[in-house]
Amino acid sequence: MKVTNSLVAVLASAGLSEAFWRMECRGRAGLARLDPIVAPGRVSQHAHAIFGSSGFSMNSGHAELAAGSCTSCAAVEDKSAYWSPQMYFKHEDGTFEEVTQAGGMLAYYLLNKDAGNPDKGVKAFPNGFRMVAGDSNRRNYSIGSRNFKDADPEKSLWAMLGETSQEDLAQRAVGFNCLDYNKTPEGALVRHYLPEKGYLDGNCPDGIRLELMFPSCWNGKDLDSANHKSHVAYPDLITDGWCPKGFDTKLPSLMFEIIYETNKFKGIPGEFVMANGDAQGFGFHGDFASGWDEEFLQDAVETCTDPSGLLSACPLFNLQSEDEQRQCQIELPEDLVNEKVTGKRGKSLPGDVPIRYGPAPANVQAPGADQTSHIPVPTVTYQPAESSAYQPGGIFNGDAPSSNSSSSSEEVKVTALAQPEPEPEPEPTPTPTPTPSEAPLPSGYELVRTEYVTNGKVVSKIVVIETVEYVMLAAATEIETVTVTATLDAQKARRGLNHLHRHRHAGSH
Repeated sequence: MKVTNSLVAVLASAGLSEAFWRMECRGRAGLARLDPIVAPGRVSQHAHAIFGSSGFSMNSGHAELAAGSCTSCAAVEDKSAYWSPQMYFKHEDGTFEEVTQAGGMLAYYLLNKDAGNPDKGVKAFPNGFRMVAGDSNRRNYSIGSRNFKDADPEKSLWAMLGETSQEDLAQRAVGFNCLDYNKTPEGALVRHYLPEKGYLDGNCPDGIRLELMFPSCWNGKDLDSANHKSHVAYPDLITDGWCPKGFDTKLPSLMFEIIYETNKFKGIPGEFVMANGDAQGFGFHGDFASGWDEEFLQDAVETCTDPSGLLSACPLFNLQSEDEQRQCQIELPEDLVNEKVTGKRGKSLPGDVPIRYGPAPANVQAPGADQTSHIPVPTVTYQPAESSAYQPGGIFNGDAPSSNSSSSSEEVKVTALAQPEPEPEPEPTPTPTPTPSEAPLPSGYELVRTEYVTNGKVVSKIVVIETVEYVMLAAATEIETVTVTATLDAQKARRGLNHLHRHRHAGSH
């Protein structure tokens, strides 16, 4: 027997107490070689799965999106556009076939504040705002000397390891979640590559969920930039944390989730590849163009704070049924009306995009570089999430009601997070969580905050301290002052890390 669990319980277990909501986009508004951000006014290089406003086109801006007659998302006020490359399957004979999606697309709006300036709150996307996450040409994983198959280190260690550059964070903002609803679900953003088909056949009987987190720190002035990225930045923990200097306006943290039914190709020889010629997943990317009315969205940011994350819990949103979402379609330009992008097609991807493997970027590959070997199967067969891991998703993985009522999209059972119902047992006597003993602070320092991190039976105390002289010293001296915490005994590494973490955001970079 299965039980259903609310996503809010997962968020609460992760300590993410700030508000969020999840925008369901059950209908795919289009599948076409269109990209008004990267390729305005022309046919784009590769095919995109498009969700949101029917006003989407090769030239659409905020006005056109807002004027769309419908949206493929649940809230009619959301006329934004969300798009990412479509997945295909390359058969052994060289022909390609569309991989279908389960339930459309889900966009999380996480209202996480800037840890360095929480009182400033979260600002709505301004009218005309747009951005890109990920790099279509990337074909490797280049965080230090790490292998792409290795698990990420604990987030609290990233700063100390020097792994919080924007390039590093962008690579970790991509995830491929192996779905097996009979097992404990994997955490979000834990695998940063697309496993090869043998692994998917053997471990992911319910498909794979593609995940993409967007930057949420804004420079406060530019609606876009030349590369569509430099006007925004990731906070140092990707989903939350400290915004870098110069990007101190916090926007909603936007995360895409799309489930592809790779399980339908089990036992069939071939490989999965994204429409941009990426069979490894390192080049997964997405685009967002806001079609919200800024004032309405700001009201929603401040008002829609129910911990359930359900759209129906906020009276501001007018919701439409799943059928209505699926009926919303974009109008294709004449050049693309007859292009075959769905179902089975010939021996090329749409736009004749070649498959390119790494490690060199796709745009500088030598001829023949697409003939290299596949990604090896990782040695670990499955990566169940820890109880405290942040696990979005699962809203598409239940028995969705067939009703056309406006609230039907909010009543889906979250079976992806379900666990077997245990036999009744006597309630054990609660065991108090151990608390590390207090340690004296170094002379001249003040306590900023104290946090506790539990890993199994080990509880670590994190003490964040600062001194006025701290921001006045040279960078080399600041780093050296971390060693002063040697007087804090067993927690030296933790406190030294947080002292350094404080430096990276309080002082200059």
